[in-house]
Amino acid sequence: MKRYNALSVIVTLLIGACVVTPATPLSSASSQDAQTAHDTLQTFFNLLNKGQYSEAVSLYGGTYETMRNNNPSIPPADLVALMRNACEINGIQCLKPRSITLEKTTSSGEYLFQVEFQNQDGSLFIRGPCCGASPTDQPPQSTFLYTVVKTPQEQFQVMDMPPYVP
Repeated sequence: MKRYNALSVIVTLLIGACVVTPATPLSSASSQDAQTAHDTLQTFFNLLNKGQYSEAVSLYGGTYETMRNNNPSIPPADLVALMRNACEINGIQCLKPRSITLEKTTSSGEYLFQVEFQNQDGSLFIRGPCCGASPTDQPPQSTFLYTVVKTPQEQFQVMDMPPYVP
């Protein structure tokens, strides 16, 4: 009898181990948040591309340190002017996004996206080697990683600027 009970337990465990449980779908709230993060990122890039810097500033939560360093004559609090100079003077490529793909979501409300941009003629933007480096030392890059965060105020903000080309 004991042997039968032990065998029964083993068979039950083996059968249970073989059962495939379906993947848990994202809750509708997290799925909606991922879509909102995607839309925020797309809107941010499109606003920059159109020169609507005031609206773009409201979606940007990243650092302005480099923009301030590159533009010492602009008051540090003039975020719109800093953003404008970044796109129009300082080498930030404020192009339209070609594709935006969610790569990863973290439990802390961060959404990581892979982004490709398009040149004005619609072709894929590729950042080549910089400053005399060879393609072997610094391979061309066409995909860029961006983070969008959900703030405690339930707003979404882009944390990274478009690619820089000196």
